[in-house]
This record gives sequence, structure tokens and C-alpha cells, in this order.
Amino acid sequence: MAEWLVEMGTFLLQTTLVLAAAAALLMLVMRSKESPSSGLRLQVESLNDQRRARGRRLRVNTTEQGARKKLIKAFRQEEKARQKAAKQGKSPSDAVQKLWVLDFHGDIKASQAETFAQEVSAVIDVASASDEVVVRLESAGGLVHAYGLASAQLDRLREAGLTTTVCIDKVAASGGYMMACTAHHIKAAPFAVIGSIGVVAQVPNIHRLLKRNDIDVELLTAGKYKRTLTILGENTEEGREKFIDDLENTHRLFKSFVASHRPDMDIEQLATGEIWYGSEALEHKLVDSVGTSEAYLVERMADAQVYRVKLEPPKTMGRRFGLAVSAGIENALVKALGVVESAGWLRR
Repeated sequence: MAEWLVEMGTFLLQTTLVLAAAAALLMLVMRSKESPSSGLRLQVESLNDQRRARGRRLRVNTTEQGARKKLIKAFRQEEKARQKAAKQGKSPSDAVQKLWVLDFHGDIKASQAETFAQEVSAVIDVASASDEVVVRLESAGGLVHAYGLASAQLDRLREAGLTTTVCIDKVAASGGYMMACTAHHIKAAPFAVIGSIGVVAQVPNIHRLLKRNDIDVELLTAGKYKRTLTILGENTEEGREKFIDDLENTHRLFKSFVASHRPDMDIEQLATGEIWYGSEALEHKLVDSVGTSEAYLVERMADAQVYRVKLEPPKTMGRRFGLAVSAGIENALVKALGVVESAGWLRR
């Protein structure tokens, strides 16, 4: 019986992996036919309206059956009054401050930077000097040049005279913090990971393995430091020192950038590559307040109209099918691994 269970589990895993590979190939084919940015559509969502609708639904569902009709009627009358006021040019959204909410979820290449730049441009085109831009930022950092570009997009908001608040619910480290520090105000959740003001690089080297197998690698360069450390060739102490010097120079630029935006920080003490949680980061002046993005937006809805701005690709049939297949395979893989783990097949 145990052998049958093992064989069945192996079969399920193999089938899931084959389906996952097929889905990934299908997604690549579909995405290769799509333009990365030309087909993007701007989506604008009123978070005030969304919250109001959810609150009404909750009140209706928790009201006794006999009183529901009266409550629904009152909501409809209230909505008609709002629509009438809007038609007459008395919409409250024109009289109060606006908050524009942007989201940035960064990977190692800051792949969202191009789309984020266009979202920033859209907000700058319509926002007034009294408005505020809130960026919900989540990133553990990545490539220096990629996050340098992403940080420059946030700097454009300051240059346009717009007050900018960055909210960090989970992590803004390394390149993520480089982006965050450009804001006028940084708000972090109590256990959000903040900091990591440092630079890291690692280069595997298999020269000795190749040498043992009598494999020669010739590296030809023009320029003394065109290649300092290599993966295949023999690394020299001079090349290693130059590589470290380049890292130190990048670190100096990173520190200078943060210090220019956060002058109250003790940059020499804090630029050690260490991380702090939100409440600790407040003590070190890495952030300005502690709290979640949701709590901040709900607070601001009392006196401002809050809009979420997002550029999204059109929901074509091919894209919907690809995303559905991808999500289905992912769920199946998670369930299969859960079954294997619970059955003890992966334990020794």
C-alpha cells in the first residue's frame, strides 16, 4: 500500500510539472505577441466609493430582514442625491483634496519601472499643487541601475511640486529604500523591513574545475579593467581589489543619495547594510511614522477623495486564458505538494 501511495504521489507531481511547463510555454507565446506598453489602459478607481459600497453591503447583510428594504431605499435615495449633485457640478470630489494612489511591487530588475513612469506622468498631468500622491511600495531591492531609474520616477513627483507619501507594509530594503527615501513622508507598518543601505555582489568561479579537466578559457579585453572578475577565467588579486573598489564607489553614491533626501539621518551609522523593523526604523529616522497603508488611506478618506491609478494590459481572451491556466497550475502544484508533505513522502 505504501509503495502504491509513493508511486501515485510521484505520478501526480510529474503530471503537475508537465502541465506547469506547458502553461508557461503557452504564456510565453501569448506574451510574445503582445506589446509591453502600447496596449496598456489607464484604470482609475475611487477608493471612497469602493469603501462606501462595501460598508452599505455589510450593513444590509447584518440588518434584520424586516428593516432591509427601508435601509436599501435610503441608500438608493442617497445615491440619487449624489448623482444629481454631480450633474449640477456640485460634486464633492471637486471641492476637496485629491489623493492619487500608485502601487509599486518591485522584483530584482524593477520590471515595473517603465509602467510606473507612465503612471507618474499621468498623475503629474492632472494633479494640482494641493493634491497628494501616495505610493504603496513593496520591494527588497535589486539591480542598482534599475532601482536608480525607479527612484528617479518618484523624484519627478517632488520636482512637480506634489507632496509624496510612501507607505511600506512589508518591505522596502536596499533599492526599495532608495525609492522610499525620495518621499516627503515615509510610513511603515510596525514589522515592515526597512533599510539595507548597502551593496552586494557575488560571482561564482569554476576556473579550478575547468583546469582539472584540461579546459582552457581565454578572456580577451581592451581596457585594463574591462573585466575584473570572471566566472570561467582565473581571477587576480588586482581584479578583485578593483571589483571591491567599484562596490565601495556604488555604496558611496547610494549613501549620498539617501543623505540628500533624508538629511536628519546619521547616514554613516545606518548605511551598514543592516535592516530594521518599522518601529525601530522610526527611532533611527529611516521613516517618519508607523502605520499601515490601509489605515492611512481610510483616515484620509474623511477629508479627501482617494483615487487608485493603475495602467493595466487589456483583458484579451488570450491573456485571460493564459492567466487562468497559470493560476490553475499554481494551485494544483501547491495542493499536490501539500498532499505529499502531509503524507510524509518527502520525509526521511
